[in-house]
Amino acid sequence: MKKSDINSIEIAKIAGVSRSTVSRVINNYPNVPKATRDKVMQVIEQYKYSPNFSARIMSGMKTQTIGLFMISPEEVFHDSLTTSLITGLIESASNQGYYVLTHIIRNTKDQDIVRKVKETFYQQRIDGGIFIGAANHETLIEELIAEGYFVGIIDQNIEGRYESNRVVCNFGNVQGMKQGVDYLAGLNHRKIAFITGDPLRCSGPEKLEGFKNAMVSHGLEVDSRWIIPSDFTEKGGYSSVRQWLKTVYELPTAIFACNDSVAFGALAALKEADLIVPDQISLIGFDDHALSSRIQPGINVHPCRFYGNGTYIDQQHYRSD
Repeated sequence: MKKSDINSIEIAKIAGVSRSTVSRVINNYPNVPKATRDKVMQVIEQYKYSPNFSARIMSGMKTQTIGLFMISPEEVFHDSLTTSLITGLIESASNQGYYVLTHIIRNTKDQDIVRKVKETFYQQRIDGGIFIGAANHETLIEELIAEGYFVGIIDQNIEGRYESNRVVCNFGNVQGMKQGVDYLAGLNHRKIAFITGDPLRCSGPEKLEGFKNAMVSHGLEVDSRWIIPSDFTEKGGYSSVRQWLKTVYELPTAIFACNDSVAFGALAALKEADLIVPDQISLIGFDDHALSSRIQPGINVHPCRFYGNGTYIDQQHYRSD
């Protein structure tokens, strides 16, 4: 008999126990005597037996696997806060005995892609899914939640909806914007521009609103000419600031970017326009990208916090002045 061909019935026969006992050992049930467990495990290891995945699903067992679905990967992978969350998620899952099955979703309007994602849930290949980079109230996610599947979402406006199978984790966008504007105002900046993020993501509008509120709290004018539409990528920061510099007649004294990746792109556009940072214009970014301390000139970054359904869940991040 080939070792790869063996099944649980044959394992039970060799070990001299019932098939149900083999099942209880495999699934780590506590009501199995140690001597019996050791005997079954010895046979399992000898024959390199691996339980059939489909059989586990049919028996209603959990797969011990979480799906990680990354939408708009260009934005996700260039946002250091999000990538640190991904790292922490995988580490936490591993510590609790879970696997993480990753998926890249480039277009949620593509029905073939949507079908494949849904099949991952329908076929019970995962116990639940976490979505990163999704627009607010993404149809695919809403349908999965309505069908009763467990879903976690990073960066989402839930508007008071707390379904038992939906968990949302958000960044402290408003608080972070206030800290950034406080910092710039403390340096006596009065004319501050803001580079916005993706308007379809929760963080985009929240950061813009937080920036405006913080400016008002310092009695500073929010000049519409200095609100620069962008996304959350370095490329977006570069192209938006490059275009903005062609149209603006009066420059602010400082620019606040929605994240560090955008700030990197903005810095490149400013250099291209022969504007010296920080001598002629200052630049600050939201979060603490690993490259922030290595960029020349250095980009000031301010603290931010993560919130899950309104609950503080992580530590304050580093600030470099």
